Amino acid sequence: MRFYTKTHEWFDTDTNQIGITNFAAKELGDIVYINMPDVGDTLIEGEQFADVESVKAVAEINSPVSGIVAEINMDVEENPEMINDNADENWIIIATQVDIGELLTKEEYLKYIENEVN
Repeated sequence: MRFYTKTHEWFDTDTNQIGITNFAAKELGDIVYINMPDVGDTLIEGEQFADVESVKAVAEINSPVSGIVAEINMDVEENPEMINDNADENWIIIATQVDIGELLTKEEYLKYIENEVN
């Protein structure tokens, strides 16, 4: 099951994958670089673990959970534009030893971004 944050990251409880939402990717514009964490780095819920650089800006990616970085998506690191193609399918990292705090369901997230945009 997938959960979301108000800072536009997602966490999949089945795979422990973490990524950014399509909404975030659209807002950023063309992503040209992702500064990835290292395998073994500690993730703290709500704190930055990576950043993305787009033609518009540099944006922090905050961790939706606490845990340890187990794997980085090398395909996305080498081809960051994959995030723009489909952010929901192109994860950034996989976490282990995960501690899940307060996350939003898909319905709650969609309601949140609807209110944020309007």
